[in-house]
Amino acid sequence: MMNEQDLIILGGGIVGKTAALALVQQGLKVLHIAPFLESKNTSKNIPPAENEWPSRVFAISSSSQALFQQLQVWDAIPQDRIQAVREMQIAGDSGFDKDCLNFSAFEGAVPQLAWIVESSQIENAIDLASRFAQSLQRLQAEVIDIQIDHEHVLVKTTEGNFTSKLIIAADGANSPTRNLFNFEIEEEDYLHSAVVANFSCSLPHLQTAYQWFLPGGDVLALLPLPGKRVSLVWSTHHDHAQTLLESAKNTPKDFCLRISQAAHGHVQQQLGELTLLNEAKSYPLKKLHAKHVIGPELDPKIILVGDAAHVIHPLAGQGLNLGLRDIIDLRSVFADKESFRKINDAILLRRYERRRAGDIEALLKLTHHLHRLFLNQSPPMRWLRNTGLRILNQQDFLKQQLIARALG
Repeated sequence: MMNEQDLIILGGGIVGKTAALALVQQGLKVLHIAPFLESKNTSKNIPPAENEWPSRVFAISSSSQALFQQLQVWDAIPQDRIQAVREMQIAGDSGFDKDCLNFSAFEGAVPQLAWIVESSQIENAIDLASRFAQSLQRLQAEVIDIQIDHEHVLVKTTEGNFTSKLIIAADGANSPTRNLFNFEIEEEDYLHSAVVANFSCSLPHLQTAYQWFLPGGDVLALLPLPGKRVSLVWSTHHDHAQTLLESAKNTPKDFCLRISQAAHGHVQQQLGELTLLNEAKSYPLKKLHAKHVIGPELDPKIILVGDAAHVIHPLAGQGLNLGLRDIIDLRSVFADKESFRKINDAILLRRYERRRAGDIEALLKLTHHLHRLFLNQSPPMRWLRNTGLRILNQQDFLKQQLIARALG
């Protein structure tokens, strides 16, 4: 392991694990370092219990699913833990049924709009696939320091020192690597938290993802899970999020009633009675955008990917997909490089940065402005946004374009 690697990847989440597996399959020699790398259930191959549904789930787009398929990860996820989404209903905050936007797979001429998958199931499948990647080494260690010279990167860890041509930092929204090298970022605290929990429902969800904008700027989404189950993501101000968490812990029935009665009672109308399946959790929401995803500026040897490079509001369900598209484009840039260029060639890395800029900027602006739009409680703005949803719902061509964009 003391030999020089082509790449050292830092960060043990889904994006970091996917990057390691994807790039080693391109013939690169990869060392993956993180404090925690393999879930406790992977080595024992323990199947999930029927009623065990962890809170954290992701909407997986077609481009992300295709990547997982190429990496031989998708088929390793138990199919009874994957839920296809064939309809999406997005309602404004007026309370009127007409003020909504509906998408369907049929309109988009696709089999499904997305898939809902538990975070733990994705990680387990990547961990299993990584065992068979001969040029991939995984090391559970803490990073102590990183040093860069013209040719190499030296990573000092609690388990030894390692060199590589390039570092890929997938070490999260609070990225120590990004902070160590003073990458300039734009950051805004939304002063909201996302409350997440899973429920069984008395009515079938009809493979539909529901999202309601609520008065006051909250966003409530209920995503379909296999069977008569749904996953909640409620974006709300911190105090209300804490109230919801306490209610879920101390009076689960009251918590379920709060959810059912939200959105002018439309939740109960669509899904019936809810029963809490697991512990509710929350995490703070913010917008973050690294102005450059490669660095240092003069002689880049570090690439930021995933949340280390960009964090968006969850209202579009595209955060993980955006990070996975980082990996897709990085693989493509490496695959198309001239034979005389090294993988840490500054020209090559700047190609990657230019390639990612438009996608990242567009999605950051879309989610940010939508969030701000629904925070504004003035009567003219409420009328404008709800009328806009209603009019957009009548524009088939525009809806098809939005579906195509969401598919990745």
